[in-house]
Amino acid sequence: MTLDIEIDGWPGPTDWADLAERALEAVERVAPELANERLSASVLFTVDEEVQTLNREWRTKDQPTNVLSFPMIPRPDLLALSSRGGPEMLGDIALAFETCTREADGKGIALQDHAAHLVVHGLLHLAGHDHQAEGEAHGMEALEIKALALMNIADPYGNA
Repeated sequence: MTLDIEIDGWPGPTDWADLAERALEAVERVAPELANERLSASVLFTVDEEVQTLNREWRTKDQPTNVLSFPMIPRPDLLALSSRGGPEMLGDIALAFETCTREADGKGIALQDHAAHLVVHGLLHLAGHDHQAEGEAHGMEALEIKALALMNIADPYGNA
């Protein structure tokens, strides 16, 4: 899978594009259906105002949130996707800088670790995983924890 990464309003010195690529590598190891060369996704590191606009337009929620994901391939189709054929857009992810910063500060963790968690979380949503459907939250959290451990990032749910 390849990522198209855009960074607008997320300051350095962190290489946010590299962080997103490392998160993808970890997710591909725990969710191998994403390790398909035909797949691509976009990741937008942006500001609260932009995420609020997207949230209002697409989810009718007029507020920023930490991460939005917009899947384009239903999970059964993703699981059946051959490695041969043309490119397929899996979906889009957007992260809001101010909200992510507040959350990381509130949890006492590095912004980089929180952002990595949210990229992992968003990629799993694009792959059709859900934490709001009954019985699916634990499975999605377990995949997140495994992917983050591969990145040497602590369990964000405090289960360790």
